[in-house]
Amino acid sequence: MSTTSHQSPGMNPGEVGGWSVWRRFAQTVKGFNVLTGYLSGITIVVTSVVVCYGVVMRYFLSSPIDWGLELSIFLLIIATFMSAGYTQLQRGHVAIEVLDHLLSPRANKWRYLIGDALSLVFCAVLTWNSWEFFHEAFADGRVSNSTWGPRLWIPYIFMAIGMTSLSLQLLVQIVDALVGWKGHKHVTGPEWKE
Repeated sequence: MSTTSHQSPGMNPGEVGGWSVWRRFAQTVKGFNVLTGYLSGITIVVTSVVVCYGVVMRYFLSSPIDWGLELSIFLLIIATFMSAGYTQLQRGHVAIEVLDHLLSPRANKWRYLIGDALSLVFCAVLTWNSWEFFHEAFADGRVSNSTWGPRLWIPYIFMAIGMTSLSLQLLVQIVDALVGWKGHKHVTGPEWKE
C-alpha cells in the first residue's frame, strides 16, 4: 500500500491538501490569540466583580477582604498579557495613524514591517525574561508578601504565555507581509491598500 500524497498542480512541495505547514501554524497562532483575547475580556469582568465585592464588604459590611486587591492585580496582569497577541492581530496597539494618510502604500508596508521587526526583537527579550521569572518563582516556591500569600509563578506563567503569543503573532505578520509582497495571499495581518 502506497502512502504517497496527492498534490494538485502548482502546489509547493511543503503544501499538503492546499495548506502549507506555515499556514496551519499561522492559523493556530491566530486562533489562540482570538481565544485569549475573548478570555481576557471575561477576566476583566471577573476583576470588576471582585473589586465591587471588596468595596461592598469593606464599606457596607465592615468586613474587608485581604485577598481582593491582590487577586484583582493578578487578574489584570493576566488580562493584559494574554490579550497582547489579539491586540496585535487587530493592529490595536498604539500607532501613528496620521502616517497612514501621509505616506504611500509602499512606505506604509515598510513602516509596518520595520516596526514589527523591532517590536519582535523587544518582545522576544521580554518573553525570554518572563519564562526565566516563571521558572525561578516556580522552582523557589516564591509567594507574595501579603497575608494571602499566593504563589508568584501564577502571574509569571501568564506573562510568559502572553509574551510568547505576542511574539509569535509578530512573527506571523512579518512572514505574511514578506510572502504577500511576493504575490501570495496574506494569512493574517493588516490589509494593505494599493
